[in-house]
Amino acid sequence: MKVYDRQGKTYIEIQQYGQEKLQFLYGNPLGRMLLKLVISPVTSRIYGWYNRRPASAAKIPAFIKEHGIRMEDFEDREYRSFSDFFTRKLRPGARQIDRNENALISPADAKLLAYEISDGLMIRVKESDYTVAELLGCGDRKGSETGSRIDPADFQGGRCLVFRLCMDDYHRYCFMDRGRLTARYSIKGKLHTVSSISKDHKIYKENSRVVNVYQTEHFGRVIQIEVGALLVGRIRNRKVREFEKGEEKGFFEPGGSTIIVLLQKGVADLDEDIVRMSAEGIETIVRYGEKIGERHV
Repeated sequence: MKVYDRQGKTYIEIQQYGQEKLQFLYGNPLGRMLLKLVISPVTSRIYGWYNRRPASAAKIPAFIKEHGIRMEDFEDREYRSFSDFFTRKLRPGARQIDRNENALISPADAKLLAYEISDGLMIRVKESDYTVAELLGCGDRKGSETGSRIDPADFQGGRCLVFRLCMDDYHRYCFMDRGRLTARYSIKGKLHTVSSISKDHKIYKENSRVVNVYQTEHFGRVIQIEVGALLVGRIRNRKVREFEKGEEKGFFEPGGSTIIVLLQKGVADLDEDIVRMSAEGIETIVRYGEKIGERHV
């Protein structure tokens, strides 16, 4: 898989974590028989339990070496388990939050693809079509909701930003602007992989996710959706009503994961390289707090 490194202005080939296992599950008849068991919440909980055990810490050195993780970016301490390592925190100064009030920042270290929401509100994600209503779980909500009704039509002609976090990425994420939470609810679902290998499945419709609606100071009404992926049983969010730009919002427990941001029409202009790469179907590497666009004036 080729991604664009905007810092070095180069292309990088990356490999999907656990690619051979995923190909077996989705491409082999026996694997497909096992798939229902693998993607169940019970399996996810067992996997999570193991990764919180001290014995799982033995996986950490090999994981760091395999993925080339820059440990100098993170707090220098002993990790009690693999989960403790996976949810590690950055050291002060390891990421710079762009404080320009007009700057639209990335909420996470991720690979970013941007889409324009068409008149039909169909969004092309992982070679499948999704409506905003499907992403939001309209008519199929499970969990708690606070705040006002969400109308998907409010985002017609806007932008859908898909931030794909890989296993080697920093799995904490932040708020993209100053603002307040106006609605939040959870959608229970099966835990499918966000890998392109599973492109024939309705990945985002089946995954568990948390939908957050913000009223922001500089970008108006914004929706952020945190999506749990294969073996991610928990999405951990801080319980806050008002927040500052760059303030930590939460984190994912072990596994790949995705953050989807919906922006209304005309509120922001994305950086040219992100627009250009997205038009070619190529993800751009972005960092937590890094500028990815600016407020439209």
